[in-house]
Amino acid sequence: MRIGIFVIAARFPGQEPGRVLADAVELVVAAEEAGFDDAWIAEHHFMSYGVCPSAITLAAVAAGRTTRIGLGTAVSVLSTQHPVALAEQAAMLHHLSGGRFTLGVGRGGPWVDLEVFGTGLERFERGFGESLDLLLDALSAGRIRGDGEFFRFREVRMVPEARMRPVVACTSEPTVALAAERGLPMLLGMHMGDAEKASMVADYVAFGGTASGHVAAAVGHVADSTARAVRELKESMPRWLGPGLAGYQPVDGRPRPAKDVGEYVDLLTRIHPVGSAEHCAEALLTTAKNTGIGHFILMVEGLGDHRRTVENIRRFGAEVLPLLRR
Repeated sequence: MRIGIFVIAARFPGQEPGRVLADAVELVVAAEEAGFDDAWIAEHHFMSYGVCPSAITLAAVAAGRTTRIGLGTAVSVLSTQHPVALAEQAAMLHHLSGGRFTLGVGRGGPWVDLEVFGTGLERFERGFGESLDLLLDALSAGRIRGDGEFFRFREVRMVPEARMRPVVACTSEPTVALAAERGLPMLLGMHMGDAEKASMVADYVAFGGTASGHVAAAVGHVADSTARAVRELKESMPRWLGPGLAGYQPVDGRPRPAKDVGEYVDLLTRIHPVGSAEHCAEALLTTAKNTGIGHFILMVEGLGDHRRTVENIRRFGAEVLPLLRR
């Protein structure tokens, strides 16, 4: 089983974004010291839910501060970026990190980002497959050209070249199908319980997918007792999630999905490794058994306090990881 951390760079009320970003790098350093396998970094724009607009840039900074831990993006949003430019950045980081970097990509959502960056709803709704294929070509062939609906350009040489296979964030059947048809592992989100994860894996296989190495995000928080761990997150996480989730602004006026923050936190604390060390280990082992997934990345920022988050990482490394690896 592989266990990593999932860095959102969550901004709680009153926190300065630059400090949050600096602290996010320190979380990766702490995770390496605590024995985690990897650290995956989220990308968000124009919101307090996450204040890192370039996951690949933060991963590059973290690569310079670490020597062993794997690094990934969870995810770089393809709908607002040129896939060849993203491939160039990924190739650089692959070489400069000594092969420690994994590119995670996703479709994103119908958010205002599409307007700001000029790609539009069409790239989100119809262009993800073309963007993904062009990205794969750029990460597997020395020369590429664009001959599709959204990208048309003459043949060029990729410099630097890098042979990489990304993972794909999947929240819907069409995206699962795209990942399966291309043999790419899936990244599944925190909102999914074991049954939904298992269903996504089954759909992936039904679409012909054969890749292993799917990754699942989860909330991770360890305390002296499960009751205390749950209570701590229920007290702290709504302060972040309330204004954070409100930052999702649709580009076309469609209703923004409503989410009861209290109910969402209750769900997260029930389905994820939140509790005593023994409870956290058992939760991860149970999910692995129920879904066939053996790679988990844990969102550890739920307390909204950097010192306590580092303590959570260290305690998870000292108390939970040994239970999973014995």
